Amino acid sequence: MSAQNVEITIIGSLADIDAADWDACACPEALAGGRPNDPFTTHRFLKALEDSGSVGPGTGWQPQYLTATIEGEIIGVAPLYAKSHSQGEYIFDHAWVHAYERAGGRYYPKLQIAVPHTPATGRRFLTRQGFEDTGFNALVQGAVQLTDNNNLSSLNITFCTGEEAERAEALGLMARKSQQFHWRNQNYADFDGFLASLSSRKRKNMRKERATAQGFGGTIQTFTGDDLQPEHWDAFWTFYQDTGARKWGTPYLTREFFSIAQEELRDDMALVLAERDGRWIAGALNFIGADALYGRYWGCVEHHSCLHFELCYYQAIDIAIALGLGTVEAGAQGEHKLARGYLPTPTWSLHWMRDAGFGRAVGDYLRAERAAVEEEIEVLTDYGPFKKTEIEEQE
Repeated sequence: MSAQNVEITIIGSLADIDAADWDACACPEALAGGRPNDPFTTHRFLKALEDSGSVGPGTGWQPQYLTATIEGEIIGVAPLYAKSHSQGEYIFDHAWVHAYERAGGRYYPKLQIAVPHTPATGRRFLTRQGFEDTGFNALVQGAVQLTDNNNLSSLNITFCTGEEAERAEALGLMARKSQQFHWRNQNYADFDGFLASLSSRKRKNMRKERATAQGFGGTIQTFTGDDLQPEHWDAFWTFYQDTGARKWGTPYLTREFFSIAQEELRDDMALVLAERDGRWIAGALNFIGADALYGRYWGCVEHHSCLHFELCYYQAIDIAIALGLGTVEAGAQGEHKLARGYLPTPTWSLHWMRDAGFGRAVGDYLRAERAAVEEEIEVLTDYGPFKKTEIEEQE
């Protein structure tokens, strides 16, 4: 069935689409009750962003969710937003903004298919089983047409899968290659099994860091599901505000998001908290997928040597091994993750520019950038902490 048989519509709120219809496209693998591959594209997560005011009026993320239907049946959806800035995306287009506006163009608003404030790879063109090709083509073409019809500068799809990037390139979009640092589980029985895969010097350094961190004078606990309580979110909100104020100026998520998370998302999360002298002093929040753990936010009210590495990276590895997960995605940026066993991994985004000349210039830039990214991944991988044979196996 061709894309011409599909009706594309826009909805301004997830309240206007049944959760079962959205999730049949976003996480069909979870229909039998299992975990979704990607916890961030579920109806419950995206609606928590919306209901908490973390997206919507005043945030620069205005929902314009796409739906693809055939004879009234939803066969595809996409988390589309009209953007009035480039914050909370983690794929940076600021140079494009300046170039476009210096040439007399108006870059904002632009359209963005993404999970707001979340640099985690996953499908962005979400299709019901049996409609993978039809839904994908219709959503891509519909998003491009929407951009063109409204005279908007660009359509951007961030942290899509490599397969989506390849398929969308064939439909005329430009693929951009970036990188993050991910940890890969090679069927380790425990953390010591992971350590055994490292060179002796790196293994010694890692053990020393963990001992230093765990000697901060308190205890470290992980909470998930019903063990998560409002008091934990009160503490974590304080940590999150501090980190957000220092990194972004204004935290992206509202306090209400964490209250909704307690009710709707607690089974999708693992919150690692450090306690000292009867109070919580630091924390790291992770989301749990079917085969990946996603590190998202960290903060503290006391500084202790190596505690950041312990809560964000080593505890995440412990959780992934315990749950049998294949990957830990530790978020955007941070070459310091390399020494903690997280190797450079390609990530992808897609772009379409309405102005053909500007699009050609961006395309030239992306080709040069891709070569540089590929070289950097190769060089950084060689600097990883693993024994040489381990690096080759992970590649």
